[in-house]
Amino acid sequence: MSPHNSNCSLTHPSGTRARVLLSSVFGPYAQDDKYGSRAINPMELYHNQVTRAQGAFSLRMFHRSWGIMLIQANISAPCTVLDFPTREGFTRELTSHEYEIVGISSIISNVGKVREMCRLVRELSPHSTIVVGGHVSAIPGIEHMVDADHYVRGEGISWMRCYLGEDATAPIKHPAIISGIQTRSMGMRLPERRGSTAATIIPSVGCPMGCSFCATSSFFGGKGNFYNFYETGDELFDIMEGFETTLGVQTFFIMDENFLLHRKRALQLLERMKAGGKSWGMAVFASANAIQKYSMQELVELGISWVWMGLESPHSEYTKLKGTDTRVLTHELRSHGIRVQGSTIIGLEHHTPANITSEIEHACSHETDFHQFMLYTPVPGTPLYREMKEQGRMLDSIDLADIHGQFKFNFQHAAISREDSKRFLDWAFLHDFESNGPSLYRMCQTMLQGWRRYRDYPDPRVRERFAREMQKLRTGYSAALWAMEHQFRSVNRSVSEKMKTLRKDVESESGIFARLSSRALGPLLLWTTRREERRLAKGKTYEPPTFLERTNWAAT
Repeated sequence: MSPHNSNCSLTHPSGTRARVLLSSVFGPYAQDDKYGSRAINPMELYHNQVTRAQGAFSLRMFHRSWGIMLIQANISAPCTVLDFPTREGFTRELTSHEYEIVGISSIISNVGKVREMCRLVRELSPHSTIVVGGHVSAIPGIEHMVDADHYVRGEGISWMRCYLGEDATAPIKHPAIISGIQTRSMGMRLPERRGSTAATIIPSVGCPMGCSFCATSSFFGGKGNFYNFYETGDELFDIMEGFETTLGVQTFFIMDENFLLHRKRALQLLERMKAGGKSWGMAVFASANAIQKYSMQELVELGISWVWMGLESPHSEYTKLKGTDTRVLTHELRSHGIRVQGSTIIGLEHHTPANITSEIEHACSHETDFHQFMLYTPVPGTPLYREMKEQGRMLDSIDLADIHGQFKFNFQHAAISREDSKRFLDWAFLHDFESNGPSLYRMCQTMLQGWRRYRDYPDPRVRERFAREMQKLRTGYSAALWAMEHQFRSVNRSVSEKMKTLRKDVESESGIFARLSSRALGPLLLWTTRREERRLAKGKTYEPPTFLERTNWAAT
């Protein structure tokens, strides 16, 4: 599908002269407050949903609000993006400048903040038109919860262009986006040097697989539907080459719900990379059945270095898993140097207190580099939500702020209680961590396997990419392995010994520099790790910085 949102039926009287403010919801985010923030649901994707039980080893970072950045880059009206503001900062922006349009983007759990921001706009800038977008707009009855003028469901670039009187079908200009900001682990903040962090590329939104629980698929049209911003590999290559120059990057986070499903586009990109001698690395989302359409050679030459793959359950009937032994596939991917991010749902319809432990153990037996666990959650706006509503199984007393898949059930499960759902979820994270070790350690395992397999590969692009990864192992990662080995002795002695073996393998591949690095920096990382554990035990949390960016702006 081409990107076009047909919801827009009106044009703002000021057209492209209208000043536009696009804002994410205000912070703080990692604490309980009266507007719906929850300490259990911080603005950190990995620490929130993937590495949350890993303590100081947890991978922590923030990601910008990419949707409003895309809209800003694709309209000609004067526009301000206010990302991660404080409540005071949002009110200050409203009173410091005249805005004809105020757009607010949010996920469902932050609906309380959207309500307050709409109230503030009505009070402080009553002439402004309020537009609410993002997943929050999919809540049934949202019109009765927040006071806005327009609710944009689905792709928002074409809607805003249409509302401003611009060509809604014009080519999409991709903004320069650094994937993660303020990354930290083991009590250390990683330096943010030019080119050290991947750039984000968003080729498409939505997913045609249409799993009934998937809010993203439902939001962008459901099963069989998606919006392609870029139809060809040629277009993606040109964008990536541009960011290689302007941002200095050689790695890319491809934010597409099932990138490898579009095989023609991916292989065209591969041909351009070969012709241009590009040794780029890519992190992608892909279903198991899409991955298996490629040979390992194609994946490696394409630069796939990380893949986020749904594992769900060996007894599930999702199309994306049909006919796939996901444990075999995971092992094969890792043996080729491709890090695997698994994703498993806790509380599927067939789960019971009797079988849930074995299902979690099966998930952990994949030994993925990262593992996300999420509760089976009927999210408002999804087919699963409608189904549960019709069956009278939704728990109506649950606050929308607590519907995010990382707390407790929001529906009546046939066999598992709401309280037990949290207990099983917490145990899944902890069991994966204790039995497989920190994700940082598992990444090092995969990187070393890739280096050993491909260091003499005929294609120099592939050799160059794995050489870059090996350089990380020789330096900072080698020291991290030393610290993890010592810190993990009290958690799982067997895994600690595996860390020691891996560290020695890295040192044998790297010579004296890696040995010096691990001995010199390892004790420092052990100290910062233990210091961070003490901080976290006292309730330390992290918040993203505020971003204020203006385009097409003339001061008045």
